[in-house]
Amino acid sequence: MAKMKVEFDVCKGCGLCVTACPKKIVEIQQEKLNKKGYHTAVCVNDDACVGCALCAMMCPDCAITISGGDK
Repeated sequence: MAKMKVEFDVCKGCGLCVTACPKKIVEIQQEKLNKKGYHTAVCVNDDACVGCALCAMMCPDCAITISGGDK
């Protein structure tokens, strides 16, 4: 099973990963800020992640990694 991991203190919350996700399971969380003062991306449904890594490819800060899955 694939899992998206966001490096909390690196993410700037730009939202490119949100638009890139074909499953629409990535959102910018609004609950807390990282140490740089940004709301960060989060996968809202790990079970639905197919591991396509489009979110990671779009991230300009390389804050996203994909683990597990077939890729």
